[in-house]
Amino acid sequence: DKATDPSIPEENWECIQQFCDQVTADIEGPSLALRLLAHKIQSPQEMEALHALTVLETCVNNCGERFHNEIAKFRFLNELIKVLSPKYYGTWSSEKVKSRVTEVIFSWTVWFPQEVKIRDAYQMLKKQGIVKEDPKLPEDKILPPPSPRPQNSIFDTDEEKSKLLARLLKSSHSEDLQAANRLIKSMIKEEQEKSAKVSRRVSTISEVSENIKHMDELLENYKRQELSKSDQETLQTLFQRCEKLRPLLFRLASETGDDDEALGK
Repeated sequence: DKATDPSIPEENWECIQQFCDQVTADIEGPSLALRLLAHKIQSPQEMEALHALTVLETCVNNCGERFHNEIAKFRFLNELIKVLSPKYYGTWSSEKVKSRVTEVIFSWTVWFPQEVKIRDAYQMLKKQGIVKEDPKLPEDKILPPPSPRPQNSIFDTDEEKSKLLARLLKSSHSEDLQAANRLIKSMIKEEQEKSAKVSRRVSTISEVSENIKHMDELLENYKRQELSKSDQETLQTLFQRCEKLRPLLFRLASETGDDDEALGK
């Protein structure tokens, strides 16, 4: 509810991140999350639906293969189609929401070419004339295409721990198997912490990009004419938020390895 609060015009990245973390942590997380998100995306309140779509895209980018498997099922795809179809909610859904939903489904056909159901759902929308032409994905899209599985997983990179784990699992002694269980738990925790750090970095960079983009637009108007009082207040708020994010960006950069591509971002 906080992550999709329609009374707040800007994305609440802290809540969105907490939602993603909960989805990843819970064994039923992806299927439960998509049931909740489908309901929010179908909301008659435009802002609530748009926020829910941002949460959905962030989950696709951060919550891994289990989440990807769930979005590729007709059960969820049909809920998105309902927003576009005049038989369901298409007659009263706003054009902005319908445009975003179309863009989301189309982007998945690009990112997940192996998922036949996504492609079929999109082709059906085109065949029925609900989608007239492929949307142009914006170049400044906040979320980059997701990777199918996390790279540099600790289970692949920490050779010493991986060898020890393999040895313990082959043992017939109960204490060795208990030690293996403890080691797996500690490695998973380390993996989750690493993943959370990456997610924090992605969401922070996203928020900064959005704020800067909005500031640029306001400053363009400022050059041409006087800004309204509300725009001046918005500009001041954006500036203050960027000032707060600056030291966080420095810290994230210092924590990022020299060989990590993310350092450039």
